[in-house]
Amino acid sequence: MAHDHSEIGHSHSHDSQWKTYFPAAASFLLLVSGILLEQTEAAFFSYPVTLVWYIAAYLLVGLKVNYQVVKEIRNGNIFSEFFLMSIATIGAFLIGEYSEGVAVMLFYAIGELFQDAAVERAQRSIKALLDIRPDEVTVIRNNEPVVVNPSEVTLGEIIQIKSGEKVALDGELLSETAAFNTAALTGESKPDTKTKGQAVLAGMINLQTLADVKVTALFKDSKLSRILQMVQQEATARKSKTQLFISRFAKVYTPIVVFLAIAIVSLPYLFVANYVFNDWLYRGLVFLVISCPCALVISIPLGYFGGIGLASRNGILFKGSNYLDVMTKIHTVVMDKTGTLTKGVFEVQEVMAHTIDKDKLVVLTAALESKSTHPIAHAIVRYSKDSYKSVSVSDVEEIAGHGLSGTVEGRKVLAGNLKLLKKYGIAYDKAIESKVETIVVVAVNDEYVGYFTIADELKEDAHVAISRLHELGIKTVMLSGDKQSIVDKVAQALQIDAAYGDLLPENKVEKVQELKDKGRTIAFVGDGVNDAPVIALADAGIAMGGLGSDATIETADIVIQNDQPSKIASSIQIGKVTRRIVMQNITLAFGVKVVVLILGAGGLATLWEAVFADVGVALLAIVNAVRIQRMRIY
Repeated sequence: MAHDHSEIGHSHSHDSQWKTYFPAAASFLLLVSGILLEQTEAAFFSYPVTLVWYIAAYLLVGLKVNYQVVKEIRNGNIFSEFFLMSIATIGAFLIGEYSEGVAVMLFYAIGELFQDAAVERAQRSIKALLDIRPDEVTVIRNNEPVVVNPSEVTLGEIIQIKSGEKVALDGELLSETAAFNTAALTGESKPDTKTKGQAVLAGMINLQTLADVKVTALFKDSKLSRILQMVQQEATARKSKTQLFISRFAKVYTPIVVFLAIAIVSLPYLFVANYVFNDWLYRGLVFLVISCPCALVISIPLGYFGGIGLASRNGILFKGSNYLDVMTKIHTVVMDKTGTLTKGVFEVQEVMAHTIDKDKLVVLTAALESKSTHPIAHAIVRYSKDSYKSVSVSDVEEIAGHGLSGTVEGRKVLAGNLKLLKKYGIAYDKAIESKVETIVVVAVNDEYVGYFTIADELKEDAHVAISRLHELGIKTVMLSGDKQSIVDKVAQALQIDAAYGDLLPENKVEKVQELKDKGRTIAFVGDGVNDAPVIALADAGIAMGGLGSDATIETADIVIQNDQPSKIASSIQIGKVTRRIVMQNITLAFGVKVVVLILGAGGLATLWEAVFADVGVALLAIVNAVRIQRMRIY
């Protein structure tokens, strides 16, 4: 049955394309063949056959436009670009210029098809970026694991989350314990160990063994479903100031043009001795066709759609074209630390051996930690690069809230926090108590031998992200709930201009408000629930969307889907590129129109030249706008 469904879907797609392109293709064939028949003076091709022939060609592409004119007039909007096209083409028929009347409407329709195709392409790339929801999940049915689509899972069913797998649905943990990467949801870099009965949310990543979860929310309520819905509605609804200006401009411009065209037809009657109505009506129609603001009306929104499409191909989602404009004005980028500039996972930062060889310390500790499922233990094991594999380990015991004890190569080894050494009365260097990072201390045969510091690791492109922002002349500020000492260390490593630690969510809001009060245009980048209020306050709110929380992603104006901070600078570049292309299109459209309008009013341009001036400029502007999607952003 699945095969049959796919075939039906495929045929529907073909039907849709056929219906879209057939009218323009048929009209073009009728127009070209009509012109050829006229040129060859075919006997049968005379009035009224020519009129019927060209009316058929006209209706194929003009019916929709004329219907739109009637609809607009009913809504009180008489002077639209559709109105200009209608009166110009119908006027051409009235003075016997049938082929020219068809050509004006046909090329307008072709321009619309180009626009629709380009917009659809941009929308497809946005949808492809967003629609990365898990397409399968393991659910227990009749005591057997079955792989199904997450949308088929009902409330109360039990799903299994493998190690390294992202949780697809919200639920309640049934396994005794499980550790999850929750940095995106909480802003906390330390992995969260959940116990039986606790909530597990979509977006968390299982770090350990297989976990059973009872589903408490349906797949359609997932964050990605909601984002997809928001983009379809908002990317088109939230227009840039340029688009809004052009819409307002068209409402004033169109009636002026109509009255000028009437003046071109009627006023010469008072001053020209050999006045011929048809000649001046033709000039008026030429003037109308040239003045139609198609190039502006089509190419400007298309330019912004191109920008949104280019962004989506680079893993960045803009929820509206207005945010492309905002990004060109950003003075300062304010960033959260955990999950934005750092990975939100533990890695060994430093190993300090006290009375033992460093390599030996690593081997003994990793051998013991290899028997634990804790994420900190995993960090030490990863750091050892399997050097512990041949070492014998026995009598391993987990001391809750303290660490591990066991026998490694016949020696008693303790590894854990400072409370562990205090519990066994083992002396250690008091200076290590001032360490800001998570610390794992080690004792061998009841003697303190060294420590490991474990901390969040910088993302690979964090340095590139900051340097690219500085190249663009943008100030960088980092805000974090972590200790000031950790924040300063990260800021120094990345050369961030200013960094503030020990902040609660409300303190972050205060800091951003302070910057705004100084007249700066602010972009804020974050990923946790605690970042949502600041993202809402900023001029441009940017969310790290790979693991970002629902609240943050919904509040954000821009979502970086792959969590790379270097994409912040890319989003600014895309905004600037889009703005440049849109301005080029506006200049091109106005420049050509002014020249040809003067020629048309003076009788030096025909309807054909008017068509190519209008539609030709529109097509050039469309090609220029589509070019955005092919650009490379670094």
